Amino acid sequence: MNANAQNSAVETDVVIIGAGPVGLFAVFELGLLDLKCHLIDILDRPGGQCAELYPEKPIYDIPAWPVISGNDLTERLLEQIAPFAPEFHYNRMVTSLEKQDDGSFIVETDENERFHSKVVVIAAGGGSFQPKRPPVPGIEEFEENSVFYSVRRMEEFRDLDLLIVGGGDSALDWTLNLHPLAKSITLVHRRPEFRAAPDSVKKMHALVDAGKMKFCIGQITELAGDNGVLNNVTIKSKEGELTNVNVDRLLPFFGLTMKLGPVAEWGLNLNENLISVDTEKFGTSEKGIYAIGDINTYPGKLKLILSGFHEAALMAQAAKKYIAPDERIIFQYTTSSTKLQKKLGV
Repeated sequence: MNANAQNSAVETDVVIIGAGPVGLFAVFELGLLDLKCHLIDILDRPGGQCAELYPEKPIYDIPAWPVISGNDLTERLLEQIAPFAPEFHYNRMVTSLEKQDDGSFIVETDENERFHSKVVVIAAGGGSFQPKRPPVPGIEEFEENSVFYSVRRMEEFRDLDLLIVGGGDSALDWTLNLHPLAKSITLVHRRPEFRAAPDSVKKMHALVDAGKMKFCIGQITELAGDNGVLNNVTIKSKEGELTNVNVDRLLPFFGLTMKLGPVAEWGLNLNENLISVDTEKFGTSEKGIYAIGDINTYPGKLKLILSGFHEAALMAQAAKKYIAPDERIIFQYTTSSTKLQKKLGV
């Protein structure tokens, strides 16, 4: 049975589940070790949450880039891994993962594709994710027309009256980033305290004090409009007072609901819906399966892209040893190794 499964599958060294920044950088680290990668992602393009939720949002903690957008970071990573010719499979979900007698794996997707891989790397961020919907009656009819849970192109909000709801970094960041484009911005949060970066909160209050935007303490309770086109939002204060605000677009940022999906059924050790790993190899409880990026957990874990890059580097070394246990692996630097530079085409 295992032999037949392997014969009918696409052969590869590594299947990477997730094509976000960490999954993309894993291709680079694995490629340096001559390991071929296929990437599977539920989205229709690479970039993960960077592409889906904040493609134009500035990121400030990527080494050597004082500021870079999610889209640009994705493009730079794709450029970096191009010499290794990874193969991408979008709009796919991995539905099953079966270990073979020889320690390899058969990976199947919901499109009935099969991959025979020597190792599997889970770099699926938080798994499948979806924005949390505010509990406002009838909000569904306005979604994707006037209600948006992410900003893919800032230009689409130019010269419009915007109402942003939330008290975290996303709400404050988009308030500040969209302010120069919007006709007006109103920020709504249920209390005066925020969970966002203090500097962002300070900048927001400065705009309010200068009369350049409005901040309301309360919650949205009612939406008004026709044929999915929003024109008015009702805000209820803590004291019960109702205020109507003329609005073209509503941007609720209430966080994400994370779901592991089929990953939860693969027999891996989980800790609060995250995959437990060691910090030497970033291996899971199943040999040959690794987890890097936001989907893993370990003592001291920081959910940062740069942390995921570090995890990818150590994982790649361990994956190579798993695939070729008898091969002597000599660690090399890209700055001095002519062999690695040849692979990179430089």
